[in-house]
Amino acid sequence: MSRTLPRIDSPADRPETDPRRRSLGGACLAHALHDGYTDLLYVLLPVWQAEFGLSYAGLAGLRSLYYATMGGLQVPADRLVARMPIGGALALATLIAAAGFVVMGLSGGLVGLCAGLVLAGIGSSIQHPRASLLVAEAYGREARGPLGIYNFAGDLGKASFPVAVAVLLAVLAWRPVVGLMAGVGIAVAAALALLLPPRALPPAPARVAGATRGDRRGFALLMTVGALDTATRMGTLLFLPFLLEAKGGTGATTGLALALVFTGGAFGKAACGWLGARFGVVRSVLATELVTAALVTALLPLPLGPTLVLLPLLGIALNGTSSVLYGTVPELAPRGDTARAFALFYTAVIGSGGLAPIAYGALADRLGETPGLLAAAATALATVPAVIALRGPLKAAEARA
Repeated sequence: MSRTLPRIDSPADRPETDPRRRSLGGACLAHALHDGYTDLLYVLLPVWQAEFGLSYAGLAGLRSLYYATMGGLQVPADRLVARMPIGGALALATLIAAAGFVVMGLSGGLVGLCAGLVLAGIGSSIQHPRASLLVAEAYGREARGPLGIYNFAGDLGKASFPVAVAVLLAVLAWRPVVGLMAGVGIAVAAALALLLPPRALPPAPARVAGATRGDRRGFALLMTVGALDTATRMGTLLFLPFLLEAKGGTGATTGLALALVFTGGAFGKAACGWLGARFGVVRSVLATELVTAALVTALLPLPLGPTLVLLPLLGIALNGTSSVLYGTVPELAPRGDTARAFALFYTAVIGSGGLAPIAYGALADRLGETPGLLAAAATALATVPAVIALRGPLKAAEARA
């Protein structure tokens, strides 16, 4: 009597293979770490201002050393590591960023702190385009959902790292705290080297399905909206710690406030993704930008308690827009070159995040914090014409799909 052996599916027979899960998991881990590095700096800004006697413009310039370096090197860094195995590229990026925090922790003055911020920015410049492309290549036409998960993972880092730093600052000086953050980065770099598939990316330019020609004008408009949206977010976050201090908040309050904003932002990315699918990109972005402007303005007259209650709602609108814009990059990528499109998009938004706080800070130095925060709210309204102009390119992209 013959027995029928159970059929064992090969990896090719399974729609969701282990390398795809590992690719998404590794990309999410890298995104959480690097976004956590980026946003924990906000908790350190008041500490650095007190120690080094910086003005608002000087403080924004210090912050921008990291942010502008990370944004300006997106395209060259992506090209430099394009032939490397993806696990090695992301592990190297994380190790360099962690080394920047080592330099900051060992610094004896402002020059060393600046050098560490630049080095950390160099490392973080590699992560976004490589990890985004890894997810997009792994999932192909099904990448919009996994890209949303990757985007959400960044907000987990934003929500957890500032809280951890705020708690540690209550018992330790800032240099040991920064050293501990460097240790976390080194551990993540080792995990990425072990987790991600050891393979190089294919050289073909049109790697991701969804667009074969793209749209130069539409992509330029998308970058413009992304840059203005990021400027709004960075301006709001720049003034938030000082606004809370003026309302009677402490350093721990600032950490809690940032956690509330970024937790709301994580939820907002999921909610705005649903809004984008149901109501379209244009309507969703218009709604989130208008709500952002209203909520940022509402922060000014409220006392500390109601301000904290409002922050998760602000986070939904403030961070949620990026999820809708981010998922549109492959659709409008010029010539279908998704890798370069991601690098260019991140250059625009991160560069804006590095430069805009300097302008907001200079305005606050001359006129005060309130006009600076109102300028951030007005920037959200400035996205409206570009968002409306996106309607035509998006319809053309849908027709090509």
